[in-house]
Amino acid sequence: MTTLIRRVWELVSNRTVSSSESTSSSSSSSCPSETAGFGAFDRVPTDLLMQIARLVGPKEAVKLSVVCRAWRCVVSENELWIFFLKNQKQEEENYWESFAFSETHLRFRYPLQTFSGESPQLSYMGIYGQRVQVPGSVIIDGGSGYCKFGWSKYASPSGRSATFLEFGNVESPLYSRLRHFFVTIYSRMQVKPSSQPVVLSIPICHYDDTESAKASRRQLKEAIYKVLFDMNVPAVCAINQATLALYAARRTSGIVVNIGFQVTSIVPILNGKVMRKVGVEVMGLGALKLTGFLRELLQQNNINFDSLYTVRTVKEKLCYVAEDYEAELSKNTQASFGAGGQGWFTISKERFQTGEILFQPKLAGVRTMGLHQAVALCMEHCHSAELTGDDAWFKTVVLSGGTACLPGLAGRLEKELHGLLPPSVSNGIKVVPPPYGADSAWFGAKMISNVSSVIIEVL
Repeated sequence: MTTLIRRVWELVSNRTVSSSESTSSSSSSSCPSETAGFGAFDRVPTDLLMQIARLVGPKEAVKLSVVCRAWRCVVSENELWIFFLKNQKQEEENYWESFAFSETHLRFRYPLQTFSGESPQLSYMGIYGQRVQVPGSVIIDGGSGYCKFGWSKYASPSGRSATFLEFGNVESPLYSRLRHFFVTIYSRMQVKPSSQPVVLSIPICHYDDTESAKASRRQLKEAIYKVLFDMNVPAVCAINQATLALYAARRTSGIVVNIGFQVTSIVPILNGKVMRKVGVEVMGLGALKLTGFLRELLQQNNINFDSLYTVRTVKEKLCYVAEDYEAELSKNTQASFGAGGQGWFTISKERFQTGEILFQPKLAGVRTMGLHQAVALCMEHCHSAELTGDDAWFKTVVLSGGTACLPGLAGRLEKELHGLLPPSVSNGIKVVPPPYGADSAWFGAKMISNVSSVIIEVL
């Protein structure tokens, strides 16, 4: 820093001397200068000024912008503010990529705009200032099995609870259950409802485009809003879980495969809007069925657990999806695990047989199409609908949900889709694992809450 200041002082001093000489000569010749300079700093190299601005930090850089035009030009450069943004202390992985996506795709309000060429020119200086002023929000991912909640300024959710669809007495009126749920969340977070806005993810339910389904979705949203506003929450943004999971993968169009607690839904989304008219496919098989099937397999080997939670833990730690099921049967796939207080156990084929029921539901006695067949059907509907000039929008498949984190699932699904669909549809298909694991929808909501111009519409 001292060296930089010394260089600047020398350059400014030289500039002052040369300026005095030119002034005296110009006065004798009576010739005014052709153009006004930037001031005392116009001879200082721009890269040197940029280094100084980086060192002093954003607050002092703003003050420098009023010194003269040279500083104002440097401080207004996007390069400087991108540097500040990239070097913020952020625990979140891929923070800059998420930031760039949200500011270029999510800040222009719903429906989301598409950019065929270059993204719109943004002032990162303005964005930095706006982001500083954006208040922290309470993020609540409703979930289908359990809920995640926390602060938007934190790196990850701070707590979990039962989802509001299962919270309390299910026979109680919806308003009472929702109020009990939100009161519990705010109590656990130790925050007053009136102090912060809320970004809320709504579980995917009432899938089709019928009038009764629309009425059910509207009833749920209205009940949520009524409860929260009755609790004096200042602002509420409610978005469906699939859309948020897609945002977490830094995309606004694609197909989201959400493996929920009881069902798996395949949701086509174009520019942030669920294409219900194209068709949301639903499989009557979810995380609970996989856990129950693993429990049956373990019992066949005389491994019994009283708690389904223990079985779920085994599923999450040891199970995977085989790329080739038949070939996997002939391999040695043994692995051991320790159950607290119950000793150590060894399992083998159960590790991949559990996830296989996603592709062969009949193994578990479930009469429904396989996951690859449901996704392929959704893609065929998207292709036939011809909603855009090309098919690229639905060829990215984003997995969502805790069970979707099973190793090998993304690769197996992509392989099966290429085998099922004709090349005209299958070319370019990419299956993306859950970008933030089981918390992807929560992180999608976090992107929304931290954007410099917060979206408040209900999607």
